[in-house]
Amino acid sequence: MGFQCGIVGLPNVGKSTIFNALTATEVPAENYPFCTVDPNVGVVEVPDPRLDRLYEIYQPKEKTPTTLQFVDIAGLVRGASKGEGLGNQFLGQIRQVDAIAHIVRCFDDGNITHVNGEVDPAEDIETINTELYLRDMESLEKQLDKLEKPAKTGDKEALAKQQVFQQAYEHLSGGNPIRTMSLKESEREYLHPLFLLSAKKVLYVANVSEDEILADTPSEYTKEVLAHANDVGAEAITLCGKLEADIAALSDDEKGEFLTEFGLEEPGLHKLINAGYSLLQLITFFTVNRNEAHAWTVQEGATAPQAAGVVHTDFQRGFITAEVFQFYHIDEHGSEKALRDKGLIRQEGRDYIVQDGDVIFFRFNV
Repeated sequence: MGFQCGIVGLPNVGKSTIFNALTATEVPAENYPFCTVDPNVGVVEVPDPRLDRLYEIYQPKEKTPTTLQFVDIAGLVRGASKGEGLGNQFLGQIRQVDAIAHIVRCFDDGNITHVNGEVDPAEDIETINTELYLRDMESLEKQLDKLEKPAKTGDKEALAKQQVFQQAYEHLSGGNPIRTMSLKESEREYLHPLFLLSAKKVLYVANVSEDEILADTPSEYTKEVLAHANDVGAEAITLCGKLEADIAALSDDEKGEFLTEFGLEEPGLHKLINAGYSLLQLITFFTVNRNEAHAWTVQEGATAPQAAGVVHTDFQRGFITAEVFQFYHIDEHGSEKALRDKGLIRQEGRDYIVQDGDVIFFRFNV
């Protein structure tokens, strides 16, 4: 599937370590800037106990979880918007993703150099944000230059775009991301083709030490990240990249023992995966038959025919109706027959908005 969450941050903050743990791959994670040049893409299963329960109830041959793509983008540095540190290339890669997971270093380690000489989460965040804003301002300047002539002739659309782009430019100049602008839908449509970097939703990830995980108390570094996320209306989570890499290398049985030792209910990477899924405003619905229990991803607000199209294009093209019930009903009653007896399976038409946790059987004719 095509939903992508880009992992960004300064060099040596743990991006590649976290990406490796997420995707069970071995991309370079060296102690020097720009060890990642080309973006690495990994497909990650979204953990969902509801799918496990459906598999248990129906006992099909296979179980297929839904997935999310993470993209490990090379570290940005101050001046990236002007080409420093291969910045133009890296900023171009960010433009292609749907949302951003911003990794912020929140640990001291004399063996891992910091590109700015010392750990300072607030400054690190500002550095990345500034480069994104500057690149967006450059994009807007180019568009404003193109609109100057048609706007002077009184072209209504050119004048409308000019006003929106100028407002966006001034918003950025004040140190504010595009995603915090109050815009009408028509105004957002003007900005959408520009793929502005600061319009993307952001999840802040505080990469902390093992000691902090054990202590279960946020450090001053971590508090800075959480405070910033709160100030800008963004989400934030904490995890230890080194610890997650160790967990990812273990067998399932060993993982359980390891998590218990650290007092954790689940790997921190599950928080990252689920937070990324939520950040992109995605929901999960399920299809089940004797061959397969399958989780599927759609955008919030998707209709039944749109969801059908995710399963197969023929399902959308020939959509007739959808039989729908909620996961929690079958979890409670234990069988589809019980749901039918209790009248808990509904017939829904083309206008039905799919809900998270729906189990759907599509009827179609082509």
